[in-house]
Amino acid sequence: MPTPPTAPAPPVLVEPTVVRATDGSVRQVSVPPAAPPVRRGSLAEIPFDNAREAPDDAVLSRRLPDGDWQDVTAAEFADEVLSLAKGLVAEGLEAGDRIAIMARTTYEWTLLDFAAWAAGLVTVPVYPTSSAHQVRWILQDSGAVACAVETADQGRLVSQERRQLDGLAHLWQLDTGAIGRLRRLGRDVPDEVVAARRGTLEPETPATLIYTSGTTGRPKGCVLSHGNFFAEVDNAIELLHPVFKSVSKYPASTLLFLPLSHVFGRMVAIGCLRARVRLGHAPSIRTEDLLADLAGFKPSFLLAIPYVLEKVYNTGRATAEKMGRAASFDRAARIARRYGQALEAAEHGTGPGPGPALRAARALYDPLVYRRIRAALGGHVRYAICGGSPLGRRLAAFYAGAGIEIFEGYGLTETTAAATVTPPLRPRLGTVGWPLPGTAVRIADDGEVLIGGGQVFRGYWDAAAGRAVPAQDGGWFATGDLGALDDDGYLTITGRKKDIIITSGGKNVAPAPLEDWLRAHPLVGQCMVVGDNRPFVTALITLEPDGLAHWRQMRKKQGVPIRELVEDDELRTTLRRAVDEANRLVSRAESIREFAVLPVDFTEEGGHLTPSLKLKRDAIARDFAAEIEALYRK
Repeated sequence: MPTPPTAPAPPVLVEPTVVRATDGSVRQVSVPPAAPPVRRGSLAEIPFDNAREAPDDAVLSRRLPDGDWQDVTAAEFADEVLSLAKGLVAEGLEAGDRIAIMARTTYEWTLLDFAAWAAGLVTVPVYPTSSAHQVRWILQDSGAVACAVETADQGRLVSQERRQLDGLAHLWQLDTGAIGRLRRLGRDVPDEVVAARRGTLEPETPATLIYTSGTTGRPKGCVLSHGNFFAEVDNAIELLHPVFKSVSKYPASTLLFLPLSHVFGRMVAIGCLRARVRLGHAPSIRTEDLLADLAGFKPSFLLAIPYVLEKVYNTGRATAEKMGRAASFDRAARIARRYGQALEAAEHGTGPGPGPALRAARALYDPLVYRRIRAALGGHVRYAICGGSPLGRRLAAFYAGAGIEIFEGYGLTETTAAATVTPPLRPRLGTVGWPLPGTAVRIADDGEVLIGGGQVFRGYWDAAAGRAVPAQDGGWFATGDLGALDDDGYLTITGRKKDIIITSGGKNVAPAPLEDWLRAHPLVGQCMVVGDNRPFVTALITLEPDGLAHWRQMRKKQGVPIRELVEDDELRTTLRRAVDEANRLVSRAESIREFAVLPVDFTEEGGHLTPSLKLKRDAIARDFAAEIEALYRK
């Protein structure tokens, strides 16, 4: 099996091949592979390849109870994977069996993932926040024979559903020592048994069933093969040379805090082990916990969703305001954005780059503002891979100016995470980049984004047939997203096809640009644009708890009840300015005319968000029907 090179050469960017339609618009763009395809073997070989080639390299770190981090070498991790795989075999699990994992982002999650593959199994992630109904559906539909949970509460939830899960033979609880017991159970299983199981796996063998979040209806299981992951991570490693092959004084490392239940986090975990990049896990995303873990681990790059980068920016701004330095922070932010935009222009040959005055201004604010932003992320972060939803040009330019390069990407579970990504040294702020090497992107006649490439999944799981049902049409997967390609092949996502709003006047409105812009405001938690079959566009806005607490404190309104506060003239004036800014993105017919501020937030627990924080629009429209109707009576 091919392995990552030990002495990397700088990446060579290959210009995409652009195909135009008869009207001159770009209809299709493709980039050739940067890594050779894997013809034999599976992900299960990665720990053992690492142990053979670089046994003393630190490939993971485990957080100790006192907060310190303990490195795990390639040899140690391979030994742990082997012993746990033998325990799974001893428990009676057969090759091809499905094993579910319901846990936060922990070292044990990744260990169990690779051990299951070494035993010839197929892993099925379950979000730790899933409801009983969601858990039952995933375990039932996948036919899981075993389930590993992290906590007693999760164990009770699964136990309550076992009467309807005839095939679930094993339930293990990780925080009570299940992994240790499995390893002891497998002590008498010969190593050769696991080696034989690994030897039966090929690139086309299913590696995992990942269930989509399900904004409507029941989640569907996406069957991703070992080859899908190889096509994804090998090309990403080669393209994102500065991220995965750091040659600075700080070796490449990342602290993963996004869910391993999501394909985005999973892909990066696999990519790190493939590239032998030190990987840590942060199970808690509470601000104080995460900041402490970042400070202790000091990653060189991060995997993030826009919400995290927005939160860091807004927290920095709020801190400056408390210190009476809001105006200074705002000036620094403007300079950073100008600096980031100048860098972009220079890299594209459309400008000279930052001039002496701009460089001097940036140097002035670096110790005052930018260094504090970098410190909040651990101090050593130079790169961030961002996906899940658009980050926006403003924040991307700010972070570039502050010394953190953003690689923004776009993808789905069905494409094993990224299908496009910002190419190094060629950013185009506000876009999601070029196709990942080995990938092609096409825009259908109705604007839908189509994807082709080795990372596109095998199909959706058919429980009755016990296999994947292909979901491609002529080699293309229809994403359901709307987008456009510019003359140089950069993709911009404009919204979801099914989310398009058609007003009673016949105007088509994509809600995503307005919603994404407003969510970046420190006071806004969530936003849903409304207007289907209505005379004009309106919006429901929820308040971000930390941003609201800061606003209350600065204006001495801590005692005002939330139901009164949502009608507060000063608060609504602030939000009106934010809405007016968002409306500058669109035409008058597409702009938000009225908005309601809700006294509650949209949450997963309330049934209004998916585990990956996507809006459940039908549920929100149903539960807040009265508030929506009131907007059209004004």
